[in-house]
Amino acid sequence: MTACYRQSKYAELLNLHRFITQAAIAANIVTYNLIISTYMDCQKIDTAMEQYKQLIDSAPFDPNTTTYRIIIKGLVDDGKLDRALEIKDEMISKGFEADPIVYSYLMSGYAKNGDHDGIFGLYDELKGKLDGFVSNGVVYGSVMKGYFLKGMEKEAMECCEDALGGSKIRMSAVAYNSVLDELCKNGKFDVARKVFDEMLEKHDPPKLLTVNLGSYNVMVDGYCAEKRFDDAINLFGSMGEKRCYPDTLSYNNLIEQLCENGLLGKAEELYNSMSEKGVSPDEYTFVVLMDTCFKENRHDDAAAYFKTMVESKLRPNLGVYNRLIDELVKVGKVDEAKSFFDMMVPKLRMDDDSYKFIMKALFDVKKHDEVLEIIGKMLREDPLDLSDELQEFVREELRKEEREDDLVNLMAEIEREKAEAAAKEAEEAERAKASARAAVSSLLPSKLFGDKGDAEDGDEFSGGGGVVAEMGDGDGEVKVQENGAAGEQVTA
Repeated sequence: MTACYRQSKYAELLNLHRFITQAAIAANIVTYNLIISTYMDCQKIDTAMEQYKQLIDSAPFDPNTTTYRIIIKGLVDDGKLDRALEIKDEMISKGFEADPIVYSYLMSGYAKNGDHDGIFGLYDELKGKLDGFVSNGVVYGSVMKGYFLKGMEKEAMECCEDALGGSKIRMSAVAYNSVLDELCKNGKFDVARKVFDEMLEKHDPPKLLTVNLGSYNVMVDGYCAEKRFDDAINLFGSMGEKRCYPDTLSYNNLIEQLCENGLLGKAEELYNSMSEKGVSPDEYTFVVLMDTCFKENRHDDAAAYFKTMVESKLRPNLGVYNRLIDELVKVGKVDEAKSFFDMMVPKLRMDDDSYKFIMKALFDVKKHDEVLEIIGKMLREDPLDLSDELQEFVREELRKEEREDDLVNLMAEIEREKAEAAAKEAEEAERAKASARAAVSSLLPSKLFGDKGDAEDGDEFSGGGGVVAEMGDGDGEVKVQENGAAGEQVTA
């Protein structure tokens, strides 16, 4: 399950958990933490909280600090800061020590809301619970944010110096990253570069980890904010030197920033390098490239990215499909749009607007017969998709060409087809029943059914003995009584 989670294979994780549950293998706290993390990552916050409630109410063990970190981070990320604060208070009431990581999540929630008072209120609360000093550097990025929000730049930089220069404060890679992020976002990129260089020098795995993928992502964003895109690309490519390796999200982040700044060619080079690094693009990767190609009037390339996305077993949503069709129709590529419509109809739940758009495009280029083919397929495969509103739209367009009867005739033809198919099915069913009866009759002697002629013939050879056949009560049993000298009874 842990391996599935690390690879974001959430469906496989949940299937494995279901199998474990059905096998009556008892869950432990690690199991619950993985399940809660999965639902949080999938934005199913209510389901995650149901799992937490089940843990509290039914499990023979208590949640641990990791459980609360997962829940509070998920709630903060989903904008439910008040609920996260309630869970923090619940955690403290259960006897857990104040956890700086939990407080850092909550402080970041206040930072997102621009609430500096909330940040400092939590910081003071944490210091009070830890004898006046917080040795874990993970909170100091948020403290800097609070000072910057209050316009107290001098105090923010003093806080940075205390965090980085004080031997009493433990700075993990995550703690460094929060400081780097605040420096980059508040006009202190040169300072951030010096801090990052120091982090690289100190990085000595496995003994000391001061750099991780997040560190490179923050600095790449910093370079992009400074419009130094070549430096961002070079830094991105160098992370392997410190045993850090980009994931799909890291690629998407840089590709998007390159695309937004008119550097589609460099973005495509980066995209092409993903396979070399063993990283698979996702829907977001293809959509960013597709949208940018449209902006650059490269419609064929945009369509190719969409096609590759579908062929890669990824699932673009209806909004992405609609953008593709809209852009293709705008430049007169109606046939290409129709081919993508045919490709996606089995994969997406089209709404009336999606149907109307492609139909209107076909009507405009006098391809009424193709629209009627679409209608025919809808009526044959899923008649409910053809709403009254959509029917009226088609009638109105056909009426302009005096072809309204074509729709009426098509619908009548399909009704006849359905009626004929139903009759044929009934006929085949009756034929099958008759065949079954004939097969049973061929396996049993006619005497078993009391045939009069056979009975008379039997009397000649049995000295007046007769045959009596008694059918069972629906259980397939036939009892046969021979009235002869022997008086034997046979059951078949």
